[in-house]
Amino acid sequence: MEETYLSDFGTILLFLIGGAIFVVIGLFTARLIRPSRPNPEKLTTYESGEEPIGNSWVQFNPRFYVVALIFIIFDVELAFLFPWATVFGRRDLIEATDGVWGWFALIEMFIFIGVLALGLAYAWVKGHLDWIRPKPVVPQSRSRIPKEIYQQVNERKYEVRNTSPGEQTS
Repeated sequence: MEETYLSDFGTILLFLIGGAIFVVIGLFTARLIRPSRPNPEKLTTYESGEEPIGNSWVQFNPRFYVVALIFIIFDVELAFLFPWATVFGRRDLIEATDGVWGWFALIEMFIFIGVLALGLAYAWVKGHLDWIRPKPVVPQSRSRIPKEIYQQVNERKYEVRNTSPGEQTS
């Protein structure tokens, strides 16, 4: 019995070693075969078809996250419908139970879809499915200095930056 026990672990070890060797050989072969011609365009970050501009620490609307989670929940739950249809739709089981198996399966699926509909209704009532763009908040200053002076300072500052070094006046 001890020899069988050790040989079972030896079989698992051989499969692990064989799998690791297979992965390493595959990666090494891919490195040898693939062309390596890096250029600035290939080395840039690519995300959703948009060029990366500015700082990556941007605030995103949390509605993106909530809508994505709701989609994933319903997408995964939909994956449960296919095994249900194949298992509970077997004619031999329905005939062996005089149709009780079919009614059980149908009621079970109505309960399942009802729970999903209840979750969707909850998300809808809470407003998680409403797509409202956030309104920008313009900060208000309580300064005693008139806005015109700020405008003049900004114009002077940007006017100096936009001129060439030989054109600057003092």
